[in-house]
Amino acid sequence: MTAPRITVNGTEAPISPSTPHTTVLDFLRERGLTGTKEGCAEGECGACAVLVARPGTNEPTDWVAVNACLLPAAALDGQEVVTSEGLATAGTPGAPGTLHPVQEEMAIRGGSQCGYCTPGFVCSMAAEYYRPDRCAHPDPAEDTDPEHGPNGFDLHALSGNLCRCTGYRPIRDAAFAVGAPADEDPLARRREQSPPVPVATEYVRDGSAFLRRNTLGETLRLLRERPDAVVVAGSTDWGVEVNIRARRADCVIAVDRLPELRELRVGSDAVEIGAALTLTEIERRLDGRVPLLAELFPQFASRLIRNGATLGGNLGTGSPIGDSPPVLLALEASVVLADAEGERQVPLAEYFTGYRQSVRRPGELIRAVRVPLPLSPVVAFHKIAKRRFDDISSVAVAFALDVEDGIVRKARIGLGGVAATPIRALTTEEALAGRPWTAETVEAAARVLRAEGTPLNDQRASAAYRSAMLGQSLLKLYAQTTEAVSS
Repeated sequence: MTAPRITVNGTEAPISPSTPHTTVLDFLRERGLTGTKEGCAEGECGACAVLVARPGTNEPTDWVAVNACLLPAAALDGQEVVTSEGLATAGTPGAPGTLHPVQEEMAIRGGSQCGYCTPGFVCSMAAEYYRPDRCAHPDPAEDTDPEHGPNGFDLHALSGNLCRCTGYRPIRDAAFAVGAPADEDPLARRREQSPPVPVATEYVRDGSAFLRRNTLGETLRLLRERPDAVVVAGSTDWGVEVNIRARRADCVIAVDRLPELRELRVGSDAVEIGAALTLTEIERRLDGRVPLLAELFPQFASRLIRNGATLGGNLGTGSPIGDSPPVLLALEASVVLADAEGERQVPLAEYFTGYRQSVRRPGELIRAVRVPLPLSPVVAFHKIAKRRFDDISSVAVAFALDVEDGIVRKARIGLGGVAATPIRALTTEEALAGRPWTAETVEAAARVLRAEGTPLNDQRASAAYRSAMLGQSLLKLYAQTTEAVSS
């Protein structure tokens, strides 16, 4: 194995002498690239955003914006990074010091005051600027979508970036004003080439190790030798532990580039989703084929987080307030657990055993999530939180119902935030099954749903509020389905 290195703005830079827990943010700033800022150190403000070359959906390579404050620098061994400093030269070849088109629009439209948040906004905007399937509306005069510009810019690309002095109107104006990349733009042309090849990494320093193997088999054998190791993919959870709680691990094992964990297969009886695919990759590759997941993705944190977060990581932490478990419970999903001896499949309803505890044994990894087919036609995901985006839920409710000839043939309801683990609302499911889908049935079932779980009082919500929201969620679902049928 060669010494770990990252290509930053076109130039290779060794990771050494950084420690294995050094973040990409600190790695860049130590090398004078101070446009990358630290605001929250939790992946919420976006001041640290940078671009990373990743396997593409519609092109060989995509430029993906990620939170540099969460990723260990060693996780980008062999990969390519572009910072706000690198955009100016890359976006305007042959003209050093000239602004990138995104930077220029931000300047023209007054998208920056103090400037602290601006580099992060610019990097997130650049990722959307280079999105291969972004296209202008054929008739801008008819484009009335406030969250998508006439140039095809998806404003949700900036959902993980915060500004507290400029105001968002001029930033939005800048986003909606950018055109298409020029033919000679090197970052646009880079999309046509293969992405960086994943490399095996063994970086040991100051008593800590960051390890990556090339295959699942090698990784599982390593994990059998080091069952105490912390397993990471996007580091969107572990990075917070490192930054905010100063946690350090003797050994970190990365699984984000393992090909066996990055497959997505749609069969006749199930959809199998690799545990190391990011939520953005799953969203774009499924393209709405699992409607309940399609409802989840826009509400799961921000685009910056979804560019790194994985289903394997969200389930692996065992958090009772993770957004994906209620949805996967309603879908009757199973997890595929693998170790050096083989694999086993466990229904997600039997996976969680206690607060942040599961049936996963030492040495096991989540290889994939399986969603059985066919899918229930009546679905919804309701996330109750203080902010619309990028927030932890107070309550999360996922519904998947089969309603035929006005009768509920089957009901599956997943809940988060109302117990020590994500749970199925089994009593409510029984209250719905076999009964007519009417206001009377729903109101009676809503009273049952309010009593599900063991909600607590905490800083996000009271137990009474959580219970009330459970019942209200079912009433909302009924109202939505009635509107859909009548329209």
